[in-house]
Parts: sequence; C-alpha cells; structure tokens
Amino acid sequence: MDRRDFLRTLGVAAAVAGTGLGGTPLPGRTKEKDPDPDPGLHLRFLGTGAADWHGPDARGEHRRFSSVLLDGRILIDYTPSNADMLPGGCKPECVFYTHSHGDHYNPRALVELGVPVAYLNWSWFDRARGNFADASAQTGLPAPVLFPLQIADKTVLGDITITALPANHAVNLTEQTMIYLIEKGPVRLLYATDTGGIPALAARLVGIDSHDREARPITGLIMEATMGMGDEGDEDFRLFTHSSVNTVRHTVNMLLKHKRYRPQEGQPVYVTHFARTLQPVQAVLDATLPAPLKAAYDGLEVVFRA
Repeated sequence: MDRRDFLRTLGVAAAVAGTGLGGTPLPGRTKEKDPDPDPGLHLRFLGTGAADWHGPDARGEHRRFSSVLLDGRILIDYTPSNADMLPGGCKPECVFYTHSHGDHYNPRALVELGVPVAYLNWSWFDRARGNFADASAQTGLPAPVLFPLQIADKTVLGDITITALPANHAVNLTEQTMIYLIEKGPVRLLYATDTGGIPALAARLVGIDSHDREARPITGLIMEATMGMGDEGDEDFRLFTHSSVNTVRHTVNMLLKHKRYRPQEGQPVYVTHFARTLQPVQAVLDATLPAPLKAAYDGLEVVFRA
C-alpha cells in the first residue's frame, strides 16, 4: 500500500469512527441531542450564482458563487464569496470540487479556511497540487491532503457516501468535470452543477437510466439552470455545457414518469447556479418556475428525507 492509499484508508477509517484525522470529534455529529429519529441530510446553499456574479447588480440582487454545505461538515466547491454564508464556528472537514473554474475552486480560500482534505478528479490532480502548494507558501498555512477521484469512486465519510460522476461541462481538453451522488441512509441526492443535462454514464451509475432494469431511484435533486427560461434559454450558446430551466423540467418529468425520482411528498427540486445576465430576480423565479422546481437562494437551508 503506497502513501496515498494509506492516507485514504486512514481518512475513511477516522470518518467512520466519527473522528477527524487527528482523532478529534468531527463537526455536526450531535445525533444524541437531535430529538428527530430521522435527521435526514441537512444542506445549506452557500451560493447559488454562476460566474457572472460579482457583487450586487443594478436590480439590487446578489448571488455568491455556487456552493453547498452538507450536514455542517462537507463542502461541495468553495470560494471567498461563500465565506460569509458559513454558519458561525463551522469547520468543514473536507471539500469535493466539481471542477477548476474560478467560481467553484479557489485554493487560497480553502487553505485560509483550514479545510484539511480535498477531493477532485484525477485529470487535474497534479495542477491542483501545485496550486495548493503555492497557496500554502503565500499564506504560511498547511495545504489540505488531496485525493484524486476516478469516475464511480465512492468516498465514505461516516454516515454519508459520495459517488463521483461525470458532468457535461468543458474546462479544457483534458479536465473531467464532475457531479455527485450524495447518500445518507435512504436519502439519495443528486447534485448536478455545472453540467449540460445528466450524462448517460452518470445516469447509469446512479441507477436512474430508464433503460436500466435495476432502478435505484433518487430521492432528491439539485440541478443547475444557468440559462434562462423558455425557448430563449434553450437556444443559448451555453447549451453544450450548461442547463436551462426547461432542461431541468424535462429531466424531472422523465424521472417521475419512469419512477426514477421518488422524493418525500412536497419536496421540491432545487434549481441553482443562476446566471445574472440570463435569469430574472428571485421574486420572479419564485412566481414563475413550474412545480416541482424551486429557486434556491444564498443561505437557504433544507433537509432532504426519503
């Protein structure tokens, strides 16, 4: 077993035991104080905007770059714009990156936050290692331990399992972007941003491909809708790498029709990663999005149950 495999094994064992790599209790593990026998998967949107958000716009609305926090301890993507959305005293134990675009990935911000572990696709692992070494040298703070992920890799962190899936999004000619399946007990949440639709391989790995006889339905869905609503959004040039509201709507309708999406009654599909120049303000989204779609916003906290 080489050093990388040893560290991965050590990290998984520590997480399963409910402790961090240094043996200290992990944040957010207070089940004995939670009166709810089914606490579900707690998620906080730290940001819901695409790359064209840089402070409040002329409409008085502001979205930070897209990022979420799971159970108070696991990040998906993180940049300086998300710092003020973290709960007080929150010390995340790790981050899973979708890709290396600057509205999702900022090594210095993670080093300054003190997150000890980062997961990302193997295709840009060496580049990320150099980025974090530079951030560490600039700040005098330790860089996180990096783990390269292959498509279909499962990472077990206590009661949460995260599976790496391929996304349909272009960074360069070599980097593989990712979306993630997040499982906790009966909850199976698909987190899909940035991506143009759900790639066939991702659907097959999750178990929601309608051609797959062994259906494994998801119980929750968060999906990007970078582009606008209606036909205008569908004809935007970003079509090859992003999704529109119609893309999400058609995806949800298909999954419901084929019983590949079985949410708790009344639970919405949350839409995120809104482009400032392509989407209306929150109030308009709230009034016009077709059910069961709901526009997420910065600071929104939800609990997914199955």
